Amino acid sequence: MTGYYPPWAFHYRVEFENSSTPDDARFQSVSGLSVEYETEEYAEGGENRYVHKLPVRTTYSDLVLTRGMFTGSETIAWFLEAFRDRVFSPRSLTVTLLNERSEPLRTWNVVHAIPKKWSISDLDAQESAVVIETLELTYRYFHVSPSPQASETRTA
Repeated sequence: MTGYYPPWAFHYRVEFENSSTPDDARFQSVSGLSVEYETEEYAEGGENRYVHKLPVRTTYSDLVLTRGMFTGSETIAWFLEAFRDRVFSPRSLTVTLLNERSEPLRTWNVVHAIPKKWSISDLDAQESAVVIETLELTYRYFHVSPSPQASETRTA
């Protein structure tokens, strides 16, 4: 019997809805997959030991994707359509954490994402560095889906 070993954070896949270019979704890092509750404090009369903190609504962080600049990118065309023409076409995307056999361990289905910010790293003639682009998206929410193997393990 082997013990549990946590998955590696470097083996993942990002897929944009309706994207026909697989290379367009190769990202160096993904951050912002977090959710939390906003709370409202309620002081109960006569109870001075604590204040009730009641959950109000969930908030999701912005999703930040970084990669080496990719020319001919459908995703950047989508970003520029939003910034240049003010045409916001929400898209869904998935971020999938993979195991050592490239099988899904957990999937985050990000719903109704729209471009928020696009930036590239500094251009500097004194350094030989890859140009890094950062894509920031805002979204409504995400669903978390465990892998089929994880649910089989739990029921066994």
